[in-house]
Amino acid sequence: MDARLANTAWEEVMTAHMRLMRRFAARDYWADLSMREYDVLYTLSKGEDAQRLSDLQDHVLLSQPGLSRLVDRLVERGLVQRVPDPSDARAVRLSLTEAGREAQRRIGRAHARDVAEAMSVLSDDELAQLARLVRTLHTQEG
Repeated sequence: MDARLANTAWEEVMTAHMRLMRRFAARDYWADLSMREYDVLYTLSKGEDAQRLSDLQDHVLLSQPGLSRLVDRLVERGLVQRVPDPSDARAVRLSLTEAGREAQRRIGRAHARDVAEAMSVLSDDELAQLARLVRTLHTQEG
């Protein structure tokens, strides 16, 4: 493998990510949620069952203490609830409240349209290829 090419490709991926995230962050559809808070709501919305904090952390780019504080704020705001873990009486799981589910849907619809618009510079074939390539990267071990 060509190390220079690998690093150039990596820089392009990171630059695209940074520019898209700046674009999305500047939008007005976030209402009173931060993008990180929305990320937690979105991640919880994808699961059928309530999730442990450790499971949530696998999908959110925050340290465990940072994620715990963010979840505490979402619980205080009535968007997330803690529910007993049926398999471990000492543990709790996290799930969306109805208000959290509604906020995720409302923001998610606007964000999804924005993502589709940003990605419209690629053809359907290019989008499929990009999805395959990125999936290969994030499914590799360690």
